[in-house]
Amino acid sequence: MSLDTPTLHTARLRLRPFDDTDANALFALHSSAHVLRYWDAPPWSERARAERFIRACRTMAEEGTGARLAVDRVSDGVFIGWCSLTRWNPDYRSASMGYCFDDAAWGHGYATEAGRGLLQWAFDTLDLNRVQAETDTRNAASARVLEKLGFVREGTLRQDCIVNGEVSDSWVYGLLRREWRPTSEPAA
Repeated sequence: MSLDTPTLHTARLRLRPFDDTDANALFALHSSAHVLRYWDAPPWSERARAERFIRACRTMAEEGTGARLAVDRVSDGVFIGWCSLTRWNPDYRSASMGYCFDDAAWGHGYATEAGRGLLQWAFDTLDLNRVQAETDTRNAASARVLEKLGFVREGTLRQDCIVNGEVSDSWVYGLLRREWRPTSEPAA
């Protein structure tokens, strides 16, 4: 079963399927050691990786396992990153959320805004009951994004990654449909 990759709109962002013209911007994003300092894979060193990533996005949609969306700023049309729902399981009504944004976009609330738009689609259209996310325990900014979206930290995966040769832990977060607050901060 395929999964149609949507185009979603928020106040400042457009989330859309990747196309071949995104390869240069995607390569610039994923070749930045600063952006990927908490990522579980090294920065890209060849542009062909971007082309493979875009093909993998299409395959994921065709196979019905998830959707990765490019994120553009509406004001100028500039690509600022991407967000995704992967490991979509319609039987369990669950998926995993991920995202990566250019460092020039950090601190402006774009990741939270894009995440909110993606989660709205996940809960309304895909009828998900649970969305999971993971972040390196050293990545406080990513943890704040997840918490603003209403995710609850559920545990720690000890020494589950090696990032730049350094063993690191990850926090596991979960968000249930009944906890989802689409337009505001999480309930107290």
